[in-house]
Amino acid sequence: MRQVLTLLPFLAAACAPASPDPRGVEKGETFLTISATGRAEARPNEARMQLGVTSQGANAGEASRLNREKMARVTAALTRLGIKEEDLQTRNLSLQRIDYGRERGQYRASNIVEVRMTDVARVGEAVTTVTEAGANVVGGPDLRVSDREAANRSAYANAYKAARSRAEAYADAAGLKIVRTVNIVDGGEYGVPSPSYVTMDAAAPPPAVAPQRMVMPEQAVPAAPPPPPGAPFNPGVNRTEVRVRVDFALKPA
Repeated sequence: MRQVLTLLPFLAAACAPASPDPRGVEKGETFLTISATGRAEARPNEARMQLGVTSQGANAGEASRLNREKMARVTAALTRLGIKEEDLQTRNLSLQRIDYGRERGQYRASNIVEVRMTDVARVGEAVTTVTEAGANVVGGPDLRVSDREAANRSAYANAYKAARSRAEAYADAAGLKIVRTVNIVDGGEYGVPSPSYVTMDAAAPPPAVAPQRMVMPEQAVPAAPPPPPGAPFNPGVNRTEVRVRVDFALKPA
């Protein structure tokens, strides 16, 4: 009698249902993991530039004054372009003594701001305008898509479609079929290109325009010169790639 009682726990364990597979597949199903990528393109609708003024003077006061006056002209030029105060953010203010070379003993002042532009088509015009106003430091533009989630939705969809297509190819080759999607893991973005930069030599004078001879009446008032063309600029498109991992459950077809 004692031996029968001893065997009962083992018999009960053998009759108990098997523990569920932690991966989410059922008995007779095959677990398949696929990693895929999806791509999307979007036109940038926002540009950010770093620009400002660097000035030198015989002493700290002179360098600061020169820099302040030049920066006021640059800011006024940006205002005329329609850029609001909240779209300007100071990035660097510095004043330092020069302790080397022929300029030793002088002072250098610098003021750099970040400019946010929502009218991307006017970036080239803005670069030309601020350099004519006195800016001698220009970096960027960093071209962005303001609503990245909306722009990347097609990339997410394309990534899942690619994973599903690959899973179907494996299933067909193995004589199986997909019965359900078990799990989806977002791998995030990658392959985002680095921002492009416009580099300008502030010390170089603007290209000379060849004078044209014009015959005008004696009393005619000379026409105002046309505004200079904007710096060459092409916004192009921003490309985004996203990764996804999808787990599928397969069973015999």
